[in-house]
Amino acid sequence: MVYFQVSRVGFNCGIDKKECNRYPDGCTECIKAQFVKFGFDVSQNIRINVIDSEEKRNQMFRDLIWQKFLDVLNIKHILLMTKDTGLPIVDYPISGAGVDVGFLTGFIQANITFSESGKASKGSTTQVLNHKFYEFQYETFNILLKNDNLIRLCLVLDRKASNSLKKLVSEFLNDYETRYQEKLQKLIKIGVLEFDDTIDFIIDTFNIKLVFPMVLTHTVLPNVLEKISKNHIQKAIVDFAKEILASRQVFFINNLLNKMQKIVNIDPSIILYEIYQLLISKVIIPTNIETASNEIKKFHELRAIRIANNELISPIIANDNAVNELKGKANTMSEEEARKLMETFIKKGETTERALAYKEAQKEYEKALFLATGFDFKLDIGRISFMVLELDKKVKNIELDYAVEAGEKAEKKKDYINAISNFKQALKIIEFYGNESKIKKMEKRIIGLQKHV
Repeated sequence: MVYFQVSRVGFNCGIDKKECNRYPDGCTECIKAQFVKFGFDVSQNIRINVIDSEEKRNQMFRDLIWQKFLDVLNIKHILLMTKDTGLPIVDYPISGAGVDVGFLTGFIQANITFSESGKASKGSTTQVLNHKFYEFQYETFNILLKNDNLIRLCLVLDRKASNSLKKLVSEFLNDYETRYQEKLQKLIKIGVLEFDDTIDFIIDTFNIKLVFPMVLTHTVLPNVLEKISKNHIQKAIVDFAKEILASRQVFFINNLLNKMQKIVNIDPSIILYEIYQLLISKVIIPTNIETASNEIKKFHELRAIRIANNELISPIIANDNAVNELKGKANTMSEEEARKLMETFIKKGETTERALAYKEAQKEYEKALFLATGFDFKLDIGRISFMVLELDKKVKNIELDYAVEAGEKAEKKKDYINAISNFKQALKIIEFYGNESKIKKMEKRIIGLQKHV
């Protein structure tokens, strides 16, 4: 027999409080009696709260979802380990925080040992054991740690953990050990086992999907569509999401919240509640990081193919001589030889780019792009064109920073002609990428300086 505890169960008794002579003193006993009829065990560990208005009920749900969101935004990394040896079971990064798990596990083990022995490690920021939770600083992060019988959970956080997150950690450890007890015992005996199949349970428990990239469904059921059209907040959410997706492959809840708040003055917890309803009805769909990354890459590569086909990429490529030398050789190459040579150029380009030798990297990418276009390697044209565009952006940003800095120095010296000249150079670079707000700011700056000449 499996025994369950059900928390946050709502119950509508169906009777108006004005018509019930047992309200409010007899409500608890009445509800218990109803639950017993349904087969619930209510003899222990039960707490009943009266929420006697629709608005209070909605506010409770909004507060609950808002806290879930704040908690998951706070989590940067989840690390599950064996309790006795500290062997990693699941290593799940949620953001690009760049946590070194090897160093972290060693740091954890040392701090727990010192905490339990009542000593303090040299230079350690370990706090005292707090209600069976370990809390301490690691680099710029806050660590929340809790042990169960077999496992230990470590959360790497931005800020200190809320009480709701601590409660969730306790519930998770108990549930995880119960669900995967056989597997955990095998791990302790043999030392090697795959736990990736438990990640979905971790994602669901900690509501990680709230920070996943999101997309909109292509098909909405008529009854769902009708509900959205009657709810002005949900309709606005869908419209804003469509607006973001017009230029990107995915959107994030946090970005959507910020965008809506700038335009409409509504409590963010109300907006989030409506977003959550759209998630439940599968109008908004979370997608995993890997899928989103592939989709974004594909989107950029297709865009780069269009740019290459329109020959707008040609001004970026500067090294004509290298291509001219390659033209003669290419005439006698097979497709296989061309592909191998193209990959060689790409690798050399990537190596020199990492070494910050951008001009040399450009030459290598140019040669690779010449072979890709000459032999009509369609997918490679997009891939390499995108690399060229991204590299050019880096070069242009360096040139832009230099031009702005030189202009500002000249302006301070009241050398207005040189200041204008440098700012005009900066303006050309900004215009190349079509950033309207930056163009206007730079034009305004130049006009202001021209008054001094």
